[in-house]
Amino acid sequence: MKRHFVGVVAVGMTVALGVSGCGKGSSSSGGSDGKTIKFVAAIYDDNTKPYWDALIKDFEAENSGYKVNLEMVDWTQMDAKVKTYVQTKQVPDILNYNAFSDFARDGLIYKASEVVSPATLSDFTPTFVQQAQYNGTQYGLPFISSARLLFYNKDLFEKAGISDPPASWAEVKSDAAKIKKTGAIGYGLPLGPEESQAEFYSWAMNNGGGWVDASGKWAINQQANIDTLDFLRGLNKSKLTQPNPETTDRKTVFNQFAQGKIGMAIGGPFTKAGFIDPVNKDLNFDVAPLPSKGGSEHNTLGVMDVLAAFKKDDGKNKEAIKKFLDFFYQKDNTSKFLTTEGFLPVTKSAGDALSADPYMKQFVDALPTCKFAPTSNPAWSAVAGAVKQDLGTAVANEDPKKVLDKIQETAEKAG
Repeated sequence: MKRHFVGVVAVGMTVALGVSGCGKGSSSSGGSDGKTIKFVAAIYDDNTKPYWDALIKDFEAENSGYKVNLEMVDWTQMDAKVKTYVQTKQVPDILNYNAFSDFARDGLIYKASEVVSPATLSDFTPTFVQQAQYNGTQYGLPFISSARLLFYNKDLFEKAGISDPPASWAEVKSDAAKIKKTGAIGYGLPLGPEESQAEFYSWAMNNGGGWVDASGKWAINQQANIDTLDFLRGLNKSKLTQPNPETTDRKTVFNQFAQGKIGMAIGGPFTKAGFIDPVNKDLNFDVAPLPSKGGSEHNTLGVMDVLAAFKKDDGKNKEAIKKFLDFFYQKDNTSKFLTTEGFLPVTKSAGDALSADPYMKQFVDALPTCKFAPTSNPAWSAVAGAVKQDLGTAVANEDPKKVLDKIQETAEKAG
C-alpha cells in the first residue's frame, strides 16, 4: 500500500506492537565489516516476522559469514522511525517502505542496478518499474503490490434487501442506510493515521479528483477532492459509518467486518488472509469494483511498497546487500511471502501462480489499469504524512476545504 499502500499508500496494517527486534541485536553502523547488514522490515501482520526470521536463517546458512540483523517496525510508527534514521544518519542498509524518491534525490540510496543482478532487475513487471523510478532511473526495488476493491457482506446485504453491490455513491449511501436498519454499520471508513491517504484516494479518483493535475502539479485542494470529503463527511454525520473514522485504522474496520458488524469497506488482496480469516474463515463476503460518483467508470487504487538500499561505509555494504536481495527475489522466496501475506506480485516469475486463485485473480486483473499515488515525487513523503495526520479531521469537525488547503501548502513547500 502503505503510503502510504499504498499509501499511499501504505499497504501495511496496525498491529500495535510498536518497534521490536528479532533478538539478533542491531548496529547503527550495520555493514561495517562488509558482511553484516541491518534490514528494517514493516509489520504487515502476525506472519511477517516469522517469514523474515526463516528467510534470514536460510540466507545465512547458504552464505557463510554473512549476517542480517532484522528490526521490525509497525506501520503506524514507520514514518517517524524513518525520519529519525535519516536525521541521525543511522539509516539501515535495507529499508522496507512505501516511498523512496526523496532518498534518491538526496543521494542516500543505490540505483537498483547496483544492488540486484540483471536477472532480478529484468524480472520486475514494467508497471512497477515505472513507479520505482526517480528522474528516469530506477532506485526503488518493487517489493509487494496491492489493488483495492469494495468488500461487502453478502448476508447483511440479503438481510437488508440489497441484491447487488453499489456502483454509484448514491447507492453506497442508500445501501449503508438499509444496512444500518438491520443493526449493523453501513460502511467502514478508516481515516486514521495508518493509511488514510489510500482510503481517500480510492474515493477521490472515482470523482475525477486526485493528488496532482494533468501536468503533475499538486492539486490537493481541487473541488473534486473537496466534494469527495464532503460525501465521506456526510456518511459519518448520518451515522452510516463506525464512530470516529478519523482515529480508526483498517484492522479495526475489518475486524468488525469479519464479525458481521459492517456491511461494506474497501480492502486489498491481503484483507482475506490478514484480517478476515483470523476472525471468521466462513464469512460470506464478495468483492466488487470501487463505486464512482456517477456509477459508470470505476478506477482502482494501486499500491506498491518498495525496498530501498542505503549507501553506507563508502559502498562497503553493497555486496552483502546484493547477496541478500537476490536471495529474497528468487521465485520461491518471493512467492512464499506473497501467499503468506496475501499480496500481489511485482515480478513476472511470481505472477502466474497467483492468478490460479480465483480470489487473487480479481486483484491481479485490476493491476494493469490501477492509478498510483505520485511516489516518484520527492515531496510525496511529506504529503502522505500530512494526509495521515490531518485528513481524517475533515469528516469529523473540521472544514474539508481548510484541511485540504493546509495539505496543499505542505505539498508546495516540500516540492
